[in-house]
Amino acid sequence: MPLGLGRRKKAPLVENEEGEPVRAGMSVSGLGGNAEGSPGLQPGLPPFPTSLRPRLVFHTQLAHGSPTGRIEGFSNVRELYSKIGEAFQIPAAEVMFCTLNTHKVDMEKLLGGQIGLEDFIFAHIKGQRKEVEVFKNEDGLGLTITDNGSGYAFIKRIKEGSIIDRIQVINVGDMIESINGQGLIGCRHYEVAKMLKELPKGRNFCLKLVEPMKAFDMIGQRSGGARSGSATPLGTGRGTLRLRAKGPATVEEVPSAFEEKAIEKVDDLLESYMGIRDSELAATMVELGKDKKNPDDFAEALDETLGDFAFPDEFVFDVWGAIGDAKAGRL
Repeated sequence: MPLGLGRRKKAPLVENEEGEPVRAGMSVSGLGGNAEGSPGLQPGLPPFPTSLRPRLVFHTQLAHGSPTGRIEGFSNVRELYSKIGEAFQIPAAEVMFCTLNTHKVDMEKLLGGQIGLEDFIFAHIKGQRKEVEVFKNEDGLGLTITDNGSGYAFIKRIKEGSIIDRIQVINVGDMIESINGQGLIGCRHYEVAKMLKELPKGRNFCLKLVEPMKAFDMIGQRSGGARSGSATPLGTGRGTLRLRAKGPATVEEVPSAFEEKAIEKVDDLLESYMGIRDSELAATMVELGKDKKNPDDFAEALDETLGDFAFPDEFVFDVWGAIGDAKAGRL
């Protein structure tokens, strides 16, 4: 069935070895503001009224070790990082990403667009900087990229046996600060993935990385990347706080079994087509499609809400099919 997406520009496909997504804030999926999808308010707009912000209190620590702090009154990722900075008297820009209920660099516990009401937040801050020269002798580098919803793209997965897997100094959780001197602060995950994909084969390139500050028990360990099918659902409490790039945060029920399966499959499709992983983006797509009657209506909803991504038609078909399969219990 034709999708009627002729008005939309096509984005070049990116192999899954090269990148993953950062969210547009916490509804960025999770972690990602600019017009491309990073979270935060549009220039010139006042902050959301305090009365609209959920007065929920969360406990937090710095992942490498700190006293426990209490934070509240945030509606998106940028505000969350700001609250963490205030709690520990550090610049908010030092926060790279957060994990839920573990201090380890565990990409399956990465904070995205939803926080369980009983989740404990661990903030990973900037540690050692490093510069690595890489020779690209294969088409794919073996990287999946994500972002934190606040302008930092980092490595979420390293494919076993790949070019990057053979360079032990590069680890899951490393923030990509620049490629060949081109700064990437403020870029989305899909932009970084595209740049990595387009690097010419047969040449060296330079990566400037920042690794998360490590606790003593993590020194010398190489963090494992996310593995398909092993994710633990977020939000083991009574509900979840959903952070959005636009509009106030809302308290919602934990996603249904259908939604969890659909989100996981759509996230896999994002990695396959675009080289990114972004559970919040996947959740937004499932939310847009679960009540639609046909793929054309779904495509139109994607255009209106996520038009900046310019998803290819075949990807939209596959996402529509994944949502349908999840509804029918075929996943």
